[in-house]
Amino acid sequence: QLQLVESGGNLVQPGGSLRLSCAASGFSLDHSNIGWFRQSPGKEREGISCISTSGDTTNYVDSVKGRFTISRDNIKNTVYLQMNSLKPEDTAVYYCAARHLGYIGSWCQTDLPGDYTLWGQGTQVTVSS
Repeated sequence: QLQLVESGGNLVQPGGSLRLSCAASGFSLDHSNIGWFRQSPGKEREGISCISTSGDTTNYVDSVKGRFTISRDNIKNTVYLQMNSLKPEDTAVYYCAARHLGYIGSWCQTDLPGDYTLWGQGTQVTVSS
């Protein structure tokens, strides 16, 4: 069974940090672009970051640039999202998703969530004092 499982969400104070993990099972992440998305109540799902299959290209939405870092460890079959300087507006359910390419490439995007075909169940991040 192909599966993505997110973990690492928690309640954290403003200015704090969290590291989210996205672990794949049943398949290898090697040939998949991975995106992180988030959704808070009453808002549309937002693509916030992605990493290419090669790992050398990453993209971030403006609101998280300089605070969040995406990385991948293909040996552990896991992608991470390091989140620093968290703000209350970062509160959301965070999802990772995979887009299988079948090759090693140096591009990724989160503008078209429909291109991602496998999604995790989400992990809650709450930033509050």
